Amino acid sequence: MSENEIRPRNRASLEVLRAEARQELDTVVHDRLLGGEDPWAFMEELPSVDELVVYLLRKDAIDANGGLRASSAREYRVLRQIALAYPELTQTVWRMLGEHGWAPSGQTTSR
Repeated sequence: MSENEIRPRNRASLEVLRAEARQELDTVVHDRLLGGEDPWAFMEELPSVDELVVYLLRKDAIDANGGLRASSAREYRVLRQIALAYPELTQTVWRMLGEHGWAPSGQTTSR
């Protein structure tokens, strides 16, 4: 898997990715508030900015693979490649691996 599969063609840096993720989260919060939802009820269920960045990068990798959903082993490799390409996201990636159970069978996500 090359870094081009992880790094979206139109996104230059983690700084830009975080800004896009923050804008997306702000839009979601705004829409839910306009819909009358109580922020105390939904804020904790929203991903963090870095989690959303990882999800966006993961989506780009899925799109690069023809849109096919990956096996747990491939999910694990994709997320590890994200952590390698963006070292600042390493803690978030490892936490997500553990939370979603994306480690391949027989492996743990502890370092």
